[in-house]
Amino acid sequence: MRTYSVKTPRWLPRLFPKEIVWNLHHSPSVYLTFDDGPHPLATPYVLDTLKLYGAKATFFCIGKNIQAHPDLYNRLITEGHRIGNHTFNHLNGWKTTNADYLKNIIKTHRLVAHKIFRPPYGKIKISQAQKLIARGWKIYMWDVLSADFDISLSAADCINNVIPNIQPGSIIVFHDSQKAFPRMRDSLPAVLDYCRQQGYHMEVLPLASDAYNTETNNPH
Repeated sequence: MRTYSVKTPRWLPRLFPKEIVWNLHHSPSVYLTFDDGPHPLATPYVLDTLKLYGAKATFFCIGKNIQAHPDLYNRLITEGHRIGNHTFNHLNGWKTTNADYLKNIIKTHRLVAHKIFRPPYGKIKISQAQKLIARGWKIYMWDVLSADFDISLSAADCINNVIPNIQPGSIIVFHDSQKAFPRMRDSLPAVLDYCRQQGYHMEVLPLASDAYNTETNNPH
């Protein structure tokens, strides 16, 4: 039984601090994001594919994977993509004390300079989010989920999860991970092709100090 929503429901952001960003609906661009890398198989494929389409993306990286694959991490930066923090050990905030959760994020922050963050699984306590926001962090969720992590799905399912739900300003989640690779590999080009046909620019997410971050963030 599926326990996730492909399109973020309107009511969900209201349960979180208003500073958390779920989409950038006031922007004409779309924002592709990739969680859990860098990965030696999936990440080079993503980078090569993005380059074919002239697309930029934001990679929410796990600290231990950055340490394991520094050359890939440097390639992400060199090719003009943005790096976000995804904790050091892919922690579930709901199951982690505030002190341990923040310590894990700071451990990755020593490797990733930007103060943009996405909680693994989208699971973060309100108190954890408030502490990060108070320290100048920008927290990004999403409004379109490919669900490429779901091994019961096909690549065609992932395409159908994404394309009908894309709007200007959508934040779309894929994963550059071993588990997701079979579905991400075949669904990503279709999504990129659709975005190009629709005339969408595919950009990196803004930093905390950039434009767009003070606007309303609720999906619609």
